[in-house]
Amino acid sequence: MCGIAGWFQQDGAPVDPSVLRAMGDVIEHRGPDEEGFFLSRSEPPPEWPAGVPLRCAGPGVGEVGFAHRRLSIIDLKTGQQPLCNEDGTVWIAFNGEVYNFAGLKTELEAKGHRFRTNSDTETIVHGWEEWGEGVAERLRGMFALAVWDAKKRSLYLARDRLGKKPLYYLHDGKRFLFGSEIKSILEVPGVSRDIDPIALSDYLSLLYVPAPRSIFRAVSKLPAGHHAIVTPDRMTVKPYWDLSFEPVDEAPQSEQEGRLLEILGDATDMRMMSEVPLGAFLSGGVDSSGIVALMAGLSDQPVKTASISFSEKAYDESPHAQRVAELFGTEHHVMRVTPDAVSVVEKLAWHYDEPFADSSAVPTYYVSKIAREKVTVALSGDGGDENFAGYRRYAIDALEHRIRGMMPRGLLALAGRLYPKADWLPQPLRAKTVLSNAARDPAAAYCHTMSFLHEADKRRLLAPGMLAALDGHETVELFRRHYDAARANDHLSRLQYLDIKTYLCDDILVKVDRASMANSLEVRCPILDHVFMEYAATIPKDRKLKGKDGKHILKKAFGRLLPEDILYRKKMGFRVPIKEWLRTDLKDFAHDLIVNGAGTQTYLQANEVSRLWNQHQGGMRDRATELWTLLMFNLWHKTFVERGSPIATTSA
Repeated sequence: MCGIAGWFQQDGAPVDPSVLRAMGDVIEHRGPDEEGFFLSRSEPPPEWPAGVPLRCAGPGVGEVGFAHRRLSIIDLKTGQQPLCNEDGTVWIAFNGEVYNFAGLKTELEAKGHRFRTNSDTETIVHGWEEWGEGVAERLRGMFALAVWDAKKRSLYLARDRLGKKPLYYLHDGKRFLFGSEIKSILEVPGVSRDIDPIALSDYLSLLYVPAPRSIFRAVSKLPAGHHAIVTPDRMTVKPYWDLSFEPVDEAPQSEQEGRLLEILGDATDMRMMSEVPLGAFLSGGVDSSGIVALMAGLSDQPVKTASISFSEKAYDESPHAQRVAELFGTEHHVMRVTPDAVSVVEKLAWHYDEPFADSSAVPTYYVSKIAREKVTVALSGDGGDENFAGYRRYAIDALEHRIRGMMPRGLLALAGRLYPKADWLPQPLRAKTVLSNAARDPAAAYCHTMSFLHEADKRRLLAPGMLAALDGHETVELFRRHYDAARANDHLSRLQYLDIKTYLCDDILVKVDRASMANSLEVRCPILDHVFMEYAATIPKDRKLKGKDGKHILKKAFGRLLPEDILYRKKMGFRVPIKEWLRTDLKDFAHDLIVNGAGTQTYLQANEVSRLWNQHQGGMRDRATELWTLLMFNLWHKTFVERGSPIATTSA
């Protein structure tokens, strides 16, 4: 696991070597073990510092440069990057793990390629020579990579199928900059920090900025499952993979349960490949418990597990994690998260590069921190809810979809308007909300469910200039695009596809990547193995969501490994008591940033922000999510806009 950054000066001018170094230095946390650099010239520039690893290969004036930070996991002795082919004409900067590299290496050696290392990275170099743009399709793992081909004068970039590893870029026609994190790109002089109004609007609704946008107008994300070619005169981006829910596999359920365990067991076994200490996150939920059970069966040593706890019982899953740890004899470690610990949000604002308001980033940071004290690699249970319809919202949406088919939408909309508000109830239980959502088209209804601020809320909150800049954009456009693109014959599968393309990629996986890499920890997700996901997608929808029981078939499969009290306990989620903390320990800190912050004063309606604050503090409404969203926006703004440059001293 590593961090990468690079610069292709398309007009042929040389890159600035000192800036290239800075692009690597600012992401040192992603790879604290080693650094390495590449320049497309015959010899190092005279100003290059002695002792800093730099590899050069001409011809060229240094118009291409790579920076690499390494977290050593595999091939500790010879896997240094950037790395090249035999004659120095193909160079790579790679972040991730390729679990099937041994088989690919054997195949490539049979075709005449010669290897100098035992690293998975070199497999990609020779794979590019052999298969060109088809190389990404052959990789089983998680990755973000850049390959410079001097003969073709082209830069190839690719990102893994689910977007586990990040890849940002800036392309202005004269230069192409890229990095694992935006902060590398911001090290280059002249990069604009203007905010993208559409990105800000989507963030206020979803708590994250969905791809391909970033919060900065000038910077984009390479979407998951896409690759790109950059030449001196153009850039092309296209997909190389997509998830299909067709055809549906009608095999007996018991047979499918066994097949799920078989493929997931293989995926877990692959992800236990490591030359450094390895463990797992353990919340005590179905998914993480199932992964730990599989690991215990594959290991001849006790699995090292990590979890966090809270003093507030409603949020504390640690007793369930302890139960699983005892069941499988793991070496278990627990950290208590307190309100004082939330001071880490300033550090998180620096690590996430964009406003990011999923408050579970806080416990994810701490579970990564405690895991890193014992291991360098941790397996997680991420992906079970998206693959097997585990979120409660899927069952609620199924009810809305049934109602949608019973009567005209106009009548449903009227019923929704006339039904008493009852807004003191939790939103999923409000009949008014169900009726109103049933009156919407399916994608709009799900967007309403997933949005924490709706369009009417944002019209009150955003400053007039920002509203005008949106030019009519609404977040639902993103949802409709993915809902319509799904290769699926049923509504539930379309929602799963939509979540995989948005919430999973741009919230869950971003949260895990930044929180873990802030602690220099690699996290691997067996349930997000693409071979496992492709099989899971073919399972009939009613074996995933059976009545109100989400993850039905996965629970049945894990029933061969786990007790029923773990499989069928009430789902808690990875939550933190933000509502309580904003009224107590965090109150003064949050008030100054939310109400008086420069981000509020510049882009938002200050009186509306004060109204939300007063409602929450007065106990009239629970505005914790909205206030946390504004808190993280102002922290980000303070770090990246007001200060003018990233402050490296705030990193872990």
